[in-house]
This record gives sequence, structure tokens and C-alpha cells, in this order.
Amino acid sequence: MKQILKSYGLLFCLLTFSLNGCAPVGLTLFGVGAGVATGTSVSYTLDGVAYRTFTAPLPQVESATRTALNKMGIKIEGTAKTEQGKAIKAIGNDREIEVELEMVSAKTTRIRTVAKQGVFLKDRATATEIILQTEKILGTT
Repeated sequence: MKQILKSYGLLFCLLTFSLNGCAPVGLTLFGVGAGVATGTSVSYTLDGVAYRTFTAPLPQVESATRTALNKMGIKIEGTAKTEQGKAIKAIGNDREIEVELEMVSAKTTRIRTVAKQGVFLKDRATATEIILQTEKILGTT
């Protein structure tokens, strides 16, 4: 009988610890939903990439993005043309920043930002702030 109670006790402890792991997941999902509900207007992929579409031509969004990066103290290392727009590489402290601008139409541009911190980590807050500062400079809400 004692052996059975020990087994159930161990099982109970394992279940209790495994269920505690669900709380952060739930809070994270709540935070994502809250961000959308509060109107940050920035969307994310599962791997930490922030993106948004602006009703503005690519040259205007590029200029606003460059101004935003400068305002944030992030140094632009280079730009390149891509098939559908432009790519901007930048660096800030210990982060590598990648900004892709994609022309959706003559009057619409999609911005995608990634802020890499080391090999595995992505800084979603910095990626988001780049988009929010770009939005502020463009004067869109």
C-alpha cells in the first residue's frame, strides 16, 4: 500500500510541476493578444520577426526607416536592392538588425524587422520599436 501511495505522490508532484509550465505560456499568449488589442499594429512570426504594412511608397518608408534607425542610435552598415524592394543591415550595441522593405504596390510597403542578439536570441522589443518609430515618422496610425 505504501508503494502505491509513493507512486501516486510522485505522479502528483510531476503533474503539478508540469502544469506550472503552462502559466507562462498562457501569459505570453495573453500578452500577444493584448498587444494587438491595444493597437500596436505590429504583427509577429513565431520566430520573433516583426512586420507591418504601411500605405506609403517604398522610398518614403525607406527614408522614415533610416531616420528611425538614426534616431535610435543604430548604425546602418549597408543597403542592398532585393527582388521586391530593399534590405538594410544595421548594428546597435550587441545586436544585428535586418530590415526588409517589400513593395506590395506603388503605394504600399511591407516592413519586416529582425534584431538578432547573438546566435540564437532575437530581440522582439527592438524590432518592434524600429517599426513604431518608422510609423511615427511617417505620421500614420
